[in-house]
Parts: sequence; C-alpha cells; structure tokens
Amino acid sequence: MPDVPVEIVRRLYATPPDKFVEARDAAVAQARQAGDPRTAREIGRLRRPTVAAWLVNLLAIRRPELVADLAQLAESLRAAQRDLRGGKLRELSAQRRAVVGALVAEVRRLAADEPAAPPAGKLPLGEVEATLNAALSDTEVAEQVRAGRLLRSSHYAGFGEVPRPQLRLVTADEEEPGVPDRASRSGVPHRAVGSGVPDKAAERAEARRARDERAARAERAGRRRTATRELAKARADLDRAQAELAGADTAERDGAATLDRIETELAELERRRAVAEQELSRAKLARRGAERAVTAARRRAGEVEAVLEALDAEEGDAEAGDDRAD
Repeated sequence: MPDVPVEIVRRLYATPPDKFVEARDAAVAQARQAGDPRTAREIGRLRRPTVAAWLVNLLAIRRPELVADLAQLAESLRAAQRDLRGGKLRELSAQRRAVVGALVAEVRRLAADEPAAPPAGKLPLGEVEATLNAALSDTEVAEQVRAGRLLRSSHYAGFGEVPRPQLRLVTADEEEPGVPDRASRSGVPHRAVGSGVPDKAAERAEARRARDERAARAERAGRRRTATRELAKARADLDRAQAELAGADTAERDGAATLDRIETELAELERRRAVAEQELSRAKLARRGAERAVTAARRRAGEVEAVLEALDAEEGDAEAGDDRAD
C-alpha cells in the first residue's frame, strides 16, 4: 500500500502472527496521534498472515539477498522451459532443490532467533517449502514473497517441464542406427556381378526385402499413431490441469477476499465491543455514585424526621403543662 510507510509494513509483517493485531493497533493509534488518519486507515486494513506466510516474510525481510537469488533462479527456469532445453532444465531443477532446501534451513534458523515463534517441531516448514517452489513458477507469488507481504502459503502443482516423446523420422533411404542394411536384414548377400546366382533367387531376395520394408514402414506408422495419440492426450490433460488450476486460483482469491472482509468486520466489532465495555464501566461507576447518594439522602431524611418527632414531643409536653396550670 503506497500510503503505509515501508518500515511500518516490514515491522508488522516481521512480527509473529499472534502479536500482529496488537502491533497493528498500536501503529494505527500512533498514526492517529500524529494527525494522519488516512495512513491509520490503511494500516488498519493490513491483514494478519498465517504462520507459514510469516516465516516466508521473515526470510524476505531479514535475508533479502537470498530471496533475490531465488528470483534469479526462477527466471533461468522459465527461460529453460520456454526453450525446451531438457539438459538445462534438469540441471536447474537440481539447483532448485538445493536452493529451496537451503532457504528452508535459513527460515528454521531465523525462527529460532524469534522469542515468540512456535516451537521448532511445530513450524509449518512443508508449507514454507511449497510456497518457495510456487514462487519459482508464479510471478505473482514471487512478487509477494519478495515484498515480504505474503498472507498465506501457496502451492503450485504445475511446476516442471512437460515430457515430450523423442521422435525421429526414418526415411526409406536412411538406415536406422544399429540395424543391418537391407541385404543383411533379408538374410541374402548382395549379388555379385557375374557371380552366377540364378535370377529366381534374386527375385525371392528382393521380395523378402520389399516385405521387410513394408513391415518397417507399418511399424513406424504405428509408432507415429501411438505417439500422436499420447501427445493429444497429454495436451488434453495439460489443458484440463490448467483449467483446474485457474479455477483453484479464482476460488483461493475469492476465499481470501471473504476472509479479509470478515476480518475487517471482526476488527470493527472488536472496536465497538471495546467502546461498549468502556460505556458499561462508566455506567457502573455512575450507578455506584447514585447508590451512595441515595444512602446519604435516606440517612439525612431519617435524622430530620427524628428531630421533628422530638419537637412534636416537646410541644405536646408543653401543652399538657399549660392545661394542668389552668
């Protein structure tokens, strides 16, 4: 968010999730005291990350150079996939496993330095690893990881190159590697000029050679049909998987939006609850004060009533004395 200073964002997203709301509310109050309500509103919209997302954010904030290396490796992988360089892809895939493993180990070390982090045995390192692998293939996830603003872990099921059959067209004039020539395949040696071999034997050898050629062409045609069917099926599977991935991405974004909306409503309810608790506390204090005032008034009224009763008694005695004197 452009209205939230970067240092505030980094400080909040480096805070363990169970302390995030408290730290965010303190930052909101500080912005309001500074006379910046717009920034306060933007800070209040920041959402709390999951533990796995917090660990990835911690890596991006504490060790940005390692995340930069991850981005460079992702670009190399994408380039190799575009160019269909199988050997380079295998080399980069091995490098990917090594880099991701080293980053997960670094995440474990960073978490050990955080007093409020979960115990080492409860760290969701599997989700961290899945998120780092997703960042290698999804540029949107990679940007969130680089910014240290990840809210939840990510997964990418489509990583890696699509295997392609190694096809090679062999023409009738080209011998297949490791296969004897036509005459050798037919089992009949080449005719030598002037060798005296009968013409019928040569014809039979030529017929066998023609049958072998037809059988070889039929076999190649069968392999081609099989490979074509497999390619069509692989492409259909790829299209279906990509459609499922798109649907899952949409569902995840919708779920995230719903969660954000509920968290916003929950924050508002928490604020209203705090206000109501303060009003209730003031009402209780006012009631206690009123009770003390009522008690004091009753005591005073009793005292005045006693004085009046004493005066009435004195007046009665005086009237009685006057009657006796008469």
